[in-house]
Amino acid sequence: MSGITSLTDDALIALDNIQDTASNLFSPTLRLGVTGLSRAGKTVFITSLVHNLLNGGRLPMFEAKANGRIAKAELKPQPSMNVPRFQYEQHIEALFKKRIWPDSTRAISELRLTIHYESASAWSRKFGAGTLNLDIVDYPGEWLLDLPLLGMTFEQWSKQALAMARLGNREKLAGKWLEKLKKIDPAKDAQESDAQELAEAFTTYLRLCREDERALSTLPPGRFLMPGDLEGSPALTFSPLEIEEDTKAGSESLHKMMRERFEAYKDVVVRPFFREHFARLDRQIVLVDALQAINVGPEALADLENALAEILGCFKTGSSAWYNSLFSRKIDKILFAATKADHLHHENHDRMEKLMEALVTKAIAQARYTGAKVDVVAMAAVRATKEAIIKQDGEDFPVILGTPKKGEMIDGETFDGTSKTAIFPGDLPENPAQLLDIDTANDPEVDLRFVRFRPPLLEKSKDNLTLTLPHIRLDRALEFLLGDQLA
Repeated sequence: MSGITSLTDDALIALDNIQDTASNLFSPTLRLGVTGLSRAGKTVFITSLVHNLLNGGRLPMFEAKANGRIAKAELKPQPSMNVPRFQYEQHIEALFKKRIWPDSTRAISELRLTIHYESASAWSRKFGAGTLNLDIVDYPGEWLLDLPLLGMTFEQWSKQALAMARLGNREKLAGKWLEKLKKIDPAKDAQESDAQELAEAFTTYLRLCREDERALSTLPPGRFLMPGDLEGSPALTFSPLEIEEDTKAGSESLHKMMRERFEAYKDVVVRPFFREHFARLDRQIVLVDALQAINVGPEALADLENALAEILGCFKTGSSAWYNSLFSRKIDKILFAATKADHLHHENHDRMEKLMEALVTKAIAQARYTGAKVDVVAMAAVRATKEAIIKQDGEDFPVILGTPKKGEMIDGETFDGTSKTAIFPGDLPENPAQLLDIDTANDPEVDLRFVRFRPPLLEKSKDNLTLTLPHIRLDRALEFLLGDQLA
């Protein structure tokens, strides 16, 4: 990410890191970033992580918990006074009482979970019990896709955005916006009505790309789809233009207005996020809903692959040695988690991880080169299904049992949201290229069907206590991300 920050940004980042390092001497803290593109399951992951640690969930692969070295975990006030708190209690109520998935991440939020533990080292135990503050920072993955904008001029971004809009299915989705661009002369005097009309058409194109039936992922500027309190502001009222990179903008031109607003977007939205939050992370998990992209087809998967490469390219990775991170913090562990593993039979989970590796293979190589550790896992932070075997025509079929969400469809059958059903989702191919390559992606032997399920109806123990949220490999994710901090 060199070249995207000013000297002032670098100085403020260094000051923040020095203050964090000094604070860690008395109160060890790990800042874990949780991100992913729309509907990947960020909110569910954080809610399940916190609930399982607070309530003694089954986490056999999380060594500190499995060996009884975690005495307790408790929620504490977060250190950031200007960041909304992650609404854990409301999300738990949605899962437990309403059996609905919590609302998606729309903005940045934070939660502090303090873990009291006993070290695995006899020498360390002589100095008493350990305490780790886990500061969980939840933010939309779409915001990460904005970081490369910091290294671009308006003219460069316009050229890139227009080239992308003319690729594959995007060209049809961008049709109305592209038609409006043809009628606009960037050199003419700026009119607010022109800026609003173009920005609205451009935003509509981005929204169409994100819908379930397209599931495209590379959609900067991210805040156009999540405007929050900036909705209607000049910083969100601009659009790419049909211009050459070396074109000079007249002093009163629409070109000049759009360029100024693009720069304002970077100053008001992107730089503060990078400086105040992103540059202070220690560990990172990126959640990926590959199944939705598979449902749509190879173009959605190719776009997802491109988005993941851009996301990983934003991370400043490397060793976490104190002398390396005193002034410039680096992310030393990144976990890519393919979510919704409960939508497939466990026999397919290895193949799901292979697909995840294929999607991020180039980016992973670069991160490991810098000294960071990277891993992939097929995971379900909350398991919505169970597995079974059914016989049909004398043949055994591995199926999953769950309650599909109302309106989900398979083979013309529409589910009502209350009935449990058995679904054979099909098998992922052993070779991910059968899904990723345009020429082989429509192979009739690859017959996959995925639907979205409601959260599980949680069972009661013999003592009439509600059990903790079931999961698939949440413990493995925790061991990778936190295990060394609790050793």
